[in-house]
Amino acid sequence: MTAPLRLRLDTEALTGNWRALARMSGRAACGAAVKADGYGLGAPGVATRLAEAGCRDVFVSNWAEAEALAPLGLTVSVLHGVRDEDLPLALSGIARPVLSTPAQVARWQAAGGGACDVMVDTGMNRLGLSPDDLAALAGLEIHTLMSHLACADEDVAMNARQLAAFAALAGRTSARRMSLANSAGIALGAEYAFDLTRPGLALYGGIPRGELSDTIRQVVTPEAQILQRRRVRAGETVGYNATWTAAVDTDVAIINLGYADGYFRGFSDKGSAGQGTCPVIGRVSMDLVALDVTATSLAEGDWVALDYALPAAAALSGMSQYELLTGLGGRFARQWG
Repeated sequence: MTAPLRLRLDTEALTGNWRALARMSGRAACGAAVKADGYGLGAPGVATRLAEAGCRDVFVSNWAEAEALAPLGLTVSVLHGVRDEDLPLALSGIARPVLSTPAQVARWQAAGGGACDVMVDTGMNRLGLSPDDLAALAGLEIHTLMSHLACADEDVAMNARQLAAFAALAGRTSARRMSLANSAGIALGAEYAFDLTRPGLALYGGIPRGELSDTIRQVVTPEAQILQRRRVRAGETVGYNATWTAAVDTDVAIINLGYADGYFRGFSDKGSAGQGTCPVIGRVSMDLVALDVTATSLAEGDWVALDYALPAAAALSGMSQYELLTGLGGRFARQWG
């Protein structure tokens, strides 16, 4: 059955974004964060296309996500490490755990685990071992030592502090590679690349720093089908709480889309479709959005594309670019072109 809403996904934009970030990574290998179901676009589809473009290292959050990618034969790292419950799957070798706590290190050692990655905290105070814990890693087969930048999308002194703290760890473990930079980190400069970069947001069309604005292309466009076109007379209202009143007779299209699909209420009276020709009017509701289509010939059954360039959509809605991507719901059919 055909869904009444879909995501139009641009393969050339996705792979072109990865290639651009790989060039910016210099001598470092360029991986890809495909956690959160490929940032909402569908992890298997994303990972398959990135692999065809040359990507070899992908990063997910948990072992269920790793298992979904196992048939693709990629090098997968599980960023949230390994719990007791994860050990049977982790020991099967489908992915490497990124160990981030002393308990995880001890668990992996006691289980006789093989290759792993290690996360070290350099100031974010989220996941990661303290540099003082590195002595406990003796004997582990560490593939990649990594840390994570807290403020790479801003020009702040913390970036340089984290860079220096991470660079100071070189040679202190048996790790083959070091990795620090996310999408924004790649744009900070070559010294942040080390041996492997881990872009996420920018792969999918997000712009975390201005340096990427002329490089990164939009990947995803939500499209929805019109359920009804109606004439709303001057003085009448549209939607919940009657927040929009027609100043003149207006043609309104109701589309099959709402906040349950990740088109959030922040777009109420602010969003648009059809390259600006169809403003969103009234409140976005759970499953429905109203558009002013007076300037168009759109009719019941037609499809309309939402304006969803991520930086602009984030500014309009008050949501982050990450939320706009990962919030895209399961009711969308995902169509790659």
